[in-house]
Order: sequence, then structure tokens, then C-alpha cells
Amino acid sequence: MLENTLERIAERILSLDEASLAALWDRYKQKMEAFHPSREWERSVIVFFIINSVRVKNHIFNERILHHRQSGEPGPEETAPKGKPNLKLVK
Repeated sequence: MLENTLERIAERILSLDEASLAALWDRYKQKMEAFHPSREWERSVIVFFIINSVRVKNHIFNERILHHRQSGEPGPEETAPKGKPNLKLVK
């Protein structure tokens, strides 16, 4: 149950635009830095770190893609099978 909830949250976050999130970064940083013990402050901290998580994920992703291209190694998109899988019926 908890794992499914977190997976759904992650899927929704992945669908968000990084540029839009980046535009909110300063706003949530300021809210987080202006501590007051409230649920609003707690949400601000979570949102701030979600934005940072997306930024870090994209940075790592871009670094890995660049590394694969520079080293001549096939990237994940190049090693994935294309078209229909080669399956046969086994009885």
C-alpha cells in the first residue's frame, strides 16, 4: 500500500515540467528558510526537496547519457529491443 502510493506520487512528479519546477525553487527555499512550526512549513520543505530531487535526477540522467555518447557505448535507448518481441508458443 505505502509502496504503491509512493510509486504513484513519483509517476506524477515525473510528469511535471522541470522548467516550471525550477521557477518555484526560490519561492519554496524562502518558505523553508522562514521556519515556523506548521503544516505549511512542513509541506514547503517537502516541495523544496521534490524540486531538488527532479533536478538531481535530470542531472544524473544527462551525465550518464553524455558519458555513453562520448565513450561510444550504446545507451539504454539503443539496447532496448525494438518492435515485437521474438516469442514462441510453448505447450
